[in-house]
Amino acid sequence: MEAQVPESLIRFIQDGKKFIIAGHEEPDGDCVGSQLALCSILKRLGKKAIACSAGPFKRTEINSFAPSFVSRLSAEEKEGASVILADCSTVERTGDMAPFLKGLPLAVVDHHARAVEGKPETGDHPPSGDQASLYLDINAPSVTFMILRIIQALGMEPNREEAELLLFGLCTDSGFFRHVDDTGAAAFDAAADMIRAGANPKQIFARIHGGKSHDSRILMGIILARSQTRFGGKLILSWETFEETQKYSLEGRDSDSLYMMLQSVDKVEAICIIRQESPEACTVGLRSRDRVDVSVIAAEFGGGGHKNAAGFKYPGKIEELRPKLLEAFKKVL
Repeated sequence: MEAQVPESLIRFIQDGKKFIIAGHEEPDGDCVGSQLALCSILKRLGKKAIACSAGPFKRTEINSFAPSFVSRLSAEEKEGASVILADCSTVERTGDMAPFLKGLPLAVVDHHARAVEGKPETGDHPPSGDQASLYLDINAPSVTFMILRIIQALGMEPNREEAELLLFGLCTDSGFFRHVDDTGAAAFDAAADMIRAGANPKQIFARIHGGKSHDSRILMGIILARSQTRFGGKLILSWETFEETQKYSLEGRDSDSLYMMLQSVDKVEAICIIRQESPEACTVGLRSRDRVDVSVIAAEFGGGGHKNAAGFKYPGKIEELRPKLLEAFKKVL
């Protein structure tokens, strides 16, 4: 069931005059769209608002938004400001922005199941710590979906630019509605509201899936050719070496298309891609069709995400991580 926008959040917005809108490090389309749409709405309400992000903006579909964000805050910008976290629930998740945000009045808008203290939460959970308001909805298809609800609760409607940002985030997190099941009518209702406000699904699809480099296609082929099936074909595992990361670059990576192709394999329940981002650390992307909750596996390694899409960072090498991941998947497959 959809969580309602807390009255405390509406009061937080109405009473504030100056806002810092922050999101998690290594942002995705939902994070970027949420932050910028909320900033725009606050400015239309006559308030000061600034979007901040530690970046990096690696994904081709979001790198053009990078100039809209600041990576540092001056004492003047912080003075009298309140913080709204979008698509994350703790200032630690903002990476290098965290020192600038600590101690300021805080509200949270998030839809991740392990959003507070590593425990599943719902939208009616009371605020904790220094949070002035907590709006959590683990059933929301995206945080931009929740931002639309905030806009409507404020008695407003999104303009064309805001609607484009909101639909961009919704399409990003829902895999262009691939992850929406028979409980997801509200996602399509929200998309219809965004389209009526001027959002263009065709252009958003082109933004998400276009503009990829030739090198990214080559790298995808290497990862596909290396992929292995485990547990009777229920898991597909592959990896990208540090040498390949250097040769083909992190920029323009097309993970979503890679996961789509692997998820189309008969009998597969989950996908795991390990990337050696540096000689000292890996990142891991996890996807599932439906039965396996990959956010639980990510949480075992200090990460998080959603049932069907999650990930984490690991301080080590592929060779030592691979058997640990297989052991974790063994419990659910």
